[in-house]
Amino acid sequence: MNKKGLALFLRARVRPPHPPLPPNQGRYPDSPPSQSLPLPNSNMDPSLSNHHRANNISPSLMLKDVKDWMHASMSIPAHKIEPVDTNLENFLQGYLGLAQEDRRELILVLAKDYDVNRTRVRDLMQQYLSLEPPHALNDGHSSGPEEEGILSAFYRTERNLRDAIKPMYALFFERLNAYPGGLKLLVVLRADLLAILAKENIPSLRALDSFLKEKLITWLSPASLGLHHITWDDSASLLEKIVAYEAVHPIKNLLDLKRRLGVGRRCFGYMHPAIYGEPLIFIEVALLKDVAVSIQDVLWDEPPTPECEASCALFYSITSTQPGLAGINLGKFLIKRVIELIRREMPHITTFATLSPIPGFMQWLLSKLASQFKIGKTETEDASTLSHMGFGSVFRENILLPEEEKMIVDSSVGYAVGNSGLEIMKNLLASTNNEWIKSDCLLKALKPPLLRLCARYLLKERKRGKALDPVANFHLQNGAMIERINWMADQSEKGLQQSAGLMVNYVYRLDHIEEYAELFINEGRIHASPALQQYVNMS
Repeated sequence: MNKKGLALFLRARVRPPHPPLPPNQGRYPDSPPSQSLPLPNSNMDPSLSNHHRANNISPSLMLKDVKDWMHASMSIPAHKIEPVDTNLENFLQGYLGLAQEDRRELILVLAKDYDVNRTRVRDLMQQYLSLEPPHALNDGHSSGPEEEGILSAFYRTERNLRDAIKPMYALFFERLNAYPGGLKLLVVLRADLLAILAKENIPSLRALDSFLKEKLITWLSPASLGLHHITWDDSASLLEKIVAYEAVHPIKNLLDLKRRLGVGRRCFGYMHPAIYGEPLIFIEVALLKDVAVSIQDVLWDEPPTPECEASCALFYSITSTQPGLAGINLGKFLIKRVIELIRREMPHITTFATLSPIPGFMQWLLSKLASQFKIGKTETEDASTLSHMGFGSVFRENILLPEEEKMIVDSSVGYAVGNSGLEIMKNLLASTNNEWIKSDCLLKALKPPLLRLCARYLLKERKRGKALDPVANFHLQNGAMIERINWMADQSEKGLQQSAGLMVNYVYRLDHIEEYAELFINEGRIHASPALQQYVNMS
């Protein structure tokens, strides 16, 4: 291993960029704000913390300093550039040096004490309501000097209202964004804010998050982002981040990394000039002859398909690196730009598809199996009472078809106990040792119901009008269709635990991307292959 490779893997393993996201906030870019997101104390600026320790500065005094710098950054007039910059620099370094609890207190102060000045808004609204519109506005005639004077009062009051309706922290965010390192700090601050909101549903914090999210969407618009082709020739610090951030299919070793950046593979990242040397999101692509049905084939394809023979660009990993950008869909624009680039450089590539995880499937399925087992057991114990209540007819589902039930019962001898196929299936899938994948008979028995139920999960299960599975929702709202569910496509421990080894191919049909996206977003309509629709019709 060369020095570059050695340094890369030592640093990536010893110092991860940030802690894992909560279960409902995977690093897939579509995950709901999702992603506890607090940055660890290892992110504290060493020189700053050493300085405070050396001078015996207590944490409470340090927090007071940071509050004072924040207040000064908002209150000093904009034309006094040097004092503003000094306070912003002090705040930037000071915030990173705060313990997590102090960050929480500071964010609460920011949200509550620097919110909209509603007293001034009410006064201006009363002024506005007291103004009488000039008659010329109502009868359509041109206005004279008197009407122009009245209009000037309207314009002035409207301008003052627009300014007053902004929270006081708006100016602070604007100034931070314009200061070197400030945009990165705002992303860190939002990550801390989301961590607090995950535990405390406070209206002022929700308003702060909504405002900051809107600002970040504007400041990180696709026009401001550069598409960077990441290769083995990039700096070790950049490659270190790719190794550390990759969460969909973790990079195992140096050979794995070189393969993902080598022949027949591409890796692209969105970069922002204000967050130097760090991709906000990156996508990994395999150039293949056909749409892959197994992640094992993609990761360990040796030798890779010659690029001149490839006809499919397969997106097999999309990773959002910043917890503070949760809910900001940069992945949509990244996919479209990568498709455009590959089409331009490799016109013989005509198929653009994914091999995607199904992170919510097993959680949904085990919950469904457990509830149906409980209902069935209760019905057996007290059939007359439940019949009188109508409970069984309302809540009972036939999860398994009769032939599936029989196959599971017949194949389970020696592997699982249970009085029904449903109970046996629940016990097999809930076990942590995954013994069921070692039995050909069990695999054969479980394959039909798992494929059928997975199709139902992807095509029918919704939450607030969106697809229940976060990865499915991401691709569908970007204009993809669901092409195929793949059996035993990810046999890693993670793949078995989150989706029973199943993976799905989404396909981006270039002539229908916008149409499919609009139909899904506006009507909830999902486009899927006839084979998948057939699975759903069987249920």
